[in-house]
Parts: sequence; C-alpha cells; structure tokens
Amino acid sequence: QVQVVESGGGLVQPGGSLRLSCVLSGTLISLYDIYWYRQAPDMQRDLVADISRNGTTNYAESAKGRFTISRDNAKNTVYLQMNNLKAEDTAVYYCKARFMVDGLIWWGKGTSVTVSS
Repeated sequence: QVQVVESGGGLVQPGGSLRLSCVLSGTLISLYDIYWYRQAPDMQRDLVADISRNGTTNYAESAKGRFTISRDNAKNTVYLQMNNLKAEDTAVYYCKARFMVDGLIWWGKGTSVTVSS
C-alpha cells in the first residue's frame, strides 16, 4: 500500500524559511514523479513545483527564485525548501506522486503553512 506523507509545515514570519518533506512508504520514490501543490482557503489547488524521476525540476512563477525542490531517493523523500516566505504563501501544501509505469497517482493529506507576523 503506497502512502504519501507530508511534514514540515508550521507558522513562520514573513521572510522566514521552511523545508517541507514528502515521504513515500510501501514503494520506491525513484519510480515516481513528485509534485508539490498548495491550496489556500477558498482557492483552487495550484502546482508549486515538480521534480521528475531523473531530477528535472519545474516551478510556478510565484516559486521561482524562492523555492527549491529536490529529491533524496535513498531516503524515499522529496523536499521543498521555501525561503523568503510571504503572506501569500499561506496554504495547505500537498504532495502528489505519479507512478512511472501506469500513471497512477497518490496524494498526501497535506501540511499547513502559515506566514504571518
């Protein structure tokens, strides 16, 4: 049974940093493309960044220059390093894993990020 678990969220002041983690269990993360999404209250869920199995990365415009996605296959983990956080980054952040073989998708339950002074 594949499970996706996010962690690392919390309350941070504007300009601060957080590192989110997405851990896969029951499988090998090396077989998955990984995506970070976020959803603010009453808003749609938007893609923030993604990383392919071979390490190719993509970022939303809002994340470029501030966020870095990376993967450590040995730890079955993908990270989202978020720097210079702004109030508008406040959201629940979700990790999505897409299996390379058949495209099946698994979602985590999210981790909440609040940027406030």
